[in-house]
Amino acid sequence: MKRIMTAVAVATALTATGAAAQVQGVDLNGRWQCVANCLGGPGSFAFITQYGTQLNVINDGGIPSSGWVEYPGRIWIAGAWQGAVYSPDGLTIQFDRGTVWQRPLEPPPPVRRRR
Repeated sequence: MKRIMTAVAVATALTATGAAAQVQGVDLNGRWQCVANCLGGPGSFAFITQYGTQLNVINDGGIPSSGWVEYPGRIWIAGAWQGAVYSPDGLTIQFDRGTVWQRPLEPPPPVRRRR
């Protein structure tokens, strides 16, 4: 009986962590800049909020949608009815229809001068 309970506990632990393992440490949260085949024009911004494998997306045209990580390296955006692949470093997303989003380069913080 003790072996069965241990097996159930291990199976539960593995199942509970499976969703987090799908993303494999890539954080898609934040602002993205459209660089190719843009709905809102080149340079327009999109935003992603990520909760584990679930995504809330506002595309570069300002249209909100939900999405999810299908498997490591690939997401699905329900409102756009298309998938995309993201780079292992999480800096580029390329959609099936050719749209490309990249992380915008943020300016460095201003230099603080001593008085």
